[in-house]
Amino acid sequence: MTRQPPHRFAFPALLAGNVALAFGPWLVRLADVGPVAAGFWRVTIALPFLWVVARATGQQPHWPRRSLLIAILIAAVFYVLDLAAWNAGIRMTKLGNATLFGNTGSFVFAIYGLWLAHRLPSAKQGGALALAVAGAALLMSGSYELSPKNFTGDLLTLGAGLLYGGYLIFVERARTGVQPLPLLLLATLFGVPMLFAISAGLGEQIWPTDWTPLVIFALSSQVLGQGLLVYSIGTLPPLVVGLALLTQPAVSATVGWLAYGEKLSATDLIGAAAIAGALVLVRLPEKGLRVADDEPS
Repeated sequence: MTRQPPHRFAFPALLAGNVALAFGPWLVRLADVGPVAAGFWRVTIALPFLWVVARATGQQPHWPRRSLLIAILIAAVFYVLDLAAWNAGIRMTKLGNATLFGNTGSFVFAIYGLWLAHRLPSAKQGGALALAVAGAALLMSGSYELSPKNFTGDLLTLGAGLLYGGYLIFVERARTGVQPLPLLLLATLFGVPMLFAISAGLGEQIWPTDWTPLVIFALSSQVLGQGLLVYSIGTLPPLVVGLALLTQPAVSATVGWLAYGEKLSATDLIGAAAIAGALVLVRLPEKGLRVADDEPS
C-alpha cells in the first residue's frame, strides 16, 4: 500500500492532537491511582470509544497481515514502556524537566524521517531542527532544574521520550497498510494487559475513587490525541510530525499558567515563537521531505 497524499486538514489535525496530548501530565497528577495504573485506565477506557468511532467512520477493525500485526505489537510494547516510565517520572521530577526530557522522541522521529528519505538535512531542514531545539530549550529553561532529588524522575522521562520515538517509528511502518483507527485500536488493545501487569507488579493502587480525571485522560489523550497523531503519521512526513510534537511544551506551559498560576516569561514566549517558526519553515515545499509515494513499503 502506498502512502496517502497529505490532506488539507492533516497538519491542523496534527496540531490539535498535540494540544490534547499536552494535557496528559496534568491529568496524571490529578488521578488518584498509581502512575502506571493511570496509563492502564487511559487505554482501557478508550477501547470502546475507539471501536465505536472506527465503525462510525467506516474504518472496520480487523486483523492485518502478519508483518503489519508484528509492527503494531512492537509499537504497543514501546508505547506501554513509554507510558509506564513517563507517568512514573511525572510524579518524581519537576513538570518542566518531565516535559523537556519526554520530548526527546520528537527529535528521534524527525531524524528517522530524514534517514527514511535517504538524505542529509538540507539547509532549511537543518535550520528548522536548530530553531526547534533552541525553542524547546528556551521554553523549558525557566522551570528546568537539575537536582539529585529529580534524578530518578529525569532518567525515567528521558527513557520515556526515547521509547516514544520507537513507538512513532513502528506506527509509521504499520500505517503503510493499516488505517489509523484500526491500528490505534489494536495497539491500545495490546497495551491493556501489559500495563495492568506492570501496575499490579509494582503494587500500585489500581481502582480509583474519582473517575473524572481518568475518563478525561482517556478521551483527550488516547482517543483524540493519539487518534489524530496516528492519522497524521500516515499523511505527513516524519520530520514535520516530529517537530510538531514540540508544541506540547508550549501548551503545557499554558496549562501551568491556567491551573497553577505559573507566569509565562518572555523566554517562554520567545521559545514558543521559535517552535512555531520551525514548523512554518519545515512546512515550506521542498523536494525530498517525503518518501516517494511509489517507493515499495
